[in-house]
Amino acid sequence: MKTNSMDRFISAIEWTAAIFVGLVAADIFISVLLRYFFSTSIPDSYDFGRLLLGILIFWGIAATSYRGTHITVDLLWSAAGPRQKRWIDVFATLVLLFVVTVQTIMLYDKVTTTYNDNVRTFDLQLPTWPFFLVAWLGDVSACVLIAIRTWRLIFQPEMFDSAGHIKE
Repeated sequence: MKTNSMDRFISAIEWTAAIFVGLVAADIFISVLLRYFFSTSIPDSYDFGRLLLGILIFWGIAATSYRGTHITVDLLWSAAGPRQKRWIDVFATLVLLFVVTVQTIMLYDKVTTTYNDNVRTFDLQLPTWPFFLVAWLGDVSACVLIAIRTWRLIFQPEMFDSAGHIKE
């Protein structure tokens, strides 16, 4: 498949999600090693872990929602014909877009509230709002990718395999 700027944008979002997987894994691994072998810990390791995990979740939603690789229940879909499957996919993606858009609006409120309340980490007293902002950007990316998926389901159905996943 030809790679265009949209595909590069989508790939960048997926790589961002992958980087956060690595950061969460590294935080946990290093924290366990330090605790087990040296009886010490990284300052704010718990706060970093939970904040990075939140970021990972929202960027992961972006990556899995576009590819259609999230957990689904296909009882009705599997019994439908090809045309009905396509419209079920379009409807489900529109519902997902609505839900994630509302979630994005609410998360933006959390970013501003965290900023205004000056919420900080326990040990280092670092502000937490930048973590919430990065998570919100992941949610915005999810909205963009779900909108792209919806567009492609409607106007470029040849991009999808018989299971409703993006063809590689």
